[in-house]
Amino acid sequence: MGTSYTPPTNPHWWREPIERTELVWILLSFAWCLFMFGWMIAWHWVGNQNMRSEAYVTTPEKFSKHVSEQAAKYAVRKDTATGEDVIAPPPGSDVYLAAMQWQFRPILELQKGKSYRLHMTSLDVGHGFSLQPENINFQVYPGYEQVLTVTPNKTGTFAIACGEYCGGVNAMGHHTMLGRIYVKE
Repeated sequence: MGTSYTPPTNPHWWREPIERTELVWILLSFAWCLFMFGWMIAWHWVGNQNMRSEAYVTTPEKFSKHVSEQAAKYAVRKDTATGEDVIAPPPGSDVYLAAMQWQFRPILELQKGKSYRLHMTSLDVGHGFSLQPENINFQVYPGYEQVLTVTPNKTGTFAIACGEYCGGVNAMGHHTMLGRIYVKE
């Protein structure tokens, strides 16, 4: 009776010659792995899903100053639902969006077809930036300013949700962490 404890009949099984069909499958698998590895690298440049961004070191104080200056300069109204400032910066300008527990500030009003440089950071802990319904996702961390060029191609109201659990022990408001971007003609 054989068990898993009995030694194999041929103690040098790895020295056995490989059958031709098995060798063909091994070579095909290896070639497929090389192809997929190369495709993953190439897709970074030819694929349309990766947004190009820049990152810089910043401080909460420095970034908050940019947000405040921008709000003072470009505020157009108060949002009826939240009472927050809605800012409408001119096309081509730098737009600053701060994430903090439990909000994104300010609310942005952008123009369709116009480009903006969107600067994002967190003022306290790591947050997620999830633009819905477009399914654009970024992580924003304190001390780092993510900058990406955006050109809205649809009009409407877009929600920003925090896609990272940002509460730690005090997570009471994570589910309410929402922001908004309005895109007008």
